[in-house]
Amino acid sequence: MASADYNRDTLPLPENRVPPISYEGMRNWEELDPARHPFAWDEDEEAHLRSLVREWVPPVLSGMAGWWQGECWCESQVDAIIRERYGSWAWGWSWCYRHGGPIGSWVSGASSVTTPDDTAARVVAALLEWREWLERTARRFAELAPPPDASPEDRSWHLERACVRLVTHALDSGAEGGWHGQASMVLGWFLTTTGMDQAEAGRAVESAIGGRFKSWVTPERTLIESVGEDLAVGLTGHAPYRDHRERAALEDLHDRY
Repeated sequence: MASADYNRDTLPLPENRVPPISYEGMRNWEELDPARHPFAWDEDEEAHLRSLVREWVPPVLSGMAGWWQGECWCESQVDAIIRERYGSWAWGWSWCYRHGGPIGSWVSGASSVTTPDDTAARVVAALLEWREWLERTARRFAELAPPPDASPEDRSWHLERACVRLVTHALDSGAEGGWHGQASMVLGWFLTTTGMDQAEAGRAVESAIGGRFKSWVTPERTLIESVGEDLAVGLTGHAPYRDHRERAALEDLHDRY
């Protein structure tokens, strides 16, 4: 697989047969919610996916000399396979931590496409990593949701605490550049699970964050809490409770998870 042997004129690279997921699709939690999209996985399914991936690894890698054209093409075709086979929820399998995502098993076509067997192993690991992250995120949403009958004051407290913990959830995922994009997306997903319209949730998150988070910069806890308070006040018109002693047990539960 020496890059010097790569010849773009003799290695046809057809376009990806599956259109990329839209920005709106990424913002729609219903398209991602594990509860809505079952995922059957066993040894046979893993073996089958590995065999599908191996077929799309170029016999000769392009490498730097060919601007990684073959590797990036392979990644595109694997993405098509995954979304065709498992559904649109699987789009984030390649959302690498270097680009604000939670995935560490896959970096990019240029870095992760090597031999057929190793490439297939990375794809499987990345897909399972993404599914586990979605399931963990869904559990956090359920734990942090305000009770349906909460008063505006109680709802404000729950929303502020949820915002703080979900921003931390994004930071803890290992995301680097663009981590705040993941935080915004997760907060928007969460708000829609509480009954908000997707567009309204997006506006509320944008208003609260307003460019206050930066790539490659871990925010101070006080800034995260300030964003949480702004989100809660913007949505309820009430400031969160300052005295959390009555909710100490709930605070401890959320902090441990």
